[in-house]
Amino acid sequence: MLSSRRNQIILGMILLGVAGLALILYLNVRPEPPIEGVVQFPRPGRGHDDTLEFDASELPPAGGEHYNVWQNCGVYDEPIQTGNAVHSMEHGALWITYQPDLAHEEVAELEEIVREQTFLLLSPFPGQRSPIVLTAWGTQLEVDSAGDGRI
Repeated sequence: MLSSRRNQIILGMILLGVAGLALILYLNVRPEPPIEGVVQFPRPGRGHDDTLEFDASELPPAGGEHYNVWQNCGVYDEPIQTGNAVHSMEHGALWITYQPDLAHEEVAELEEIVREQTFLLLSPFPGQRSPIVLTAWGTQLEVDSAGDGRI
């Protein structure tokens, strides 16, 4: 009788341990929730063409044909060539653009973010409809301020 009770306790402890391990594994491998507002563009085209002309637009392109040479990552206080920035995104960079009249404090906050990371571009984008836009290959997010936690 004592042996049976001990076996039940041991079995209960094993089951509790397995359940705890399963919970820990689940919490570590579950997917992150999607970031609200992110727009996905299905399979943007690729290709290099230095004769392309990029028309003025309300948002930077999130992929597509682009120039042969990429833009070096970093902070730019003047607009950069769209075709070069798109090439950088093809290789994994994130392009953060902002309206040229964005408050200096906001731009400074974005510059701080970019300077602490690699594979980031920061530049003004004339005609942009949102104060700040984050664009990666096939993905884009529009935000209103540099303090937005989604950045």
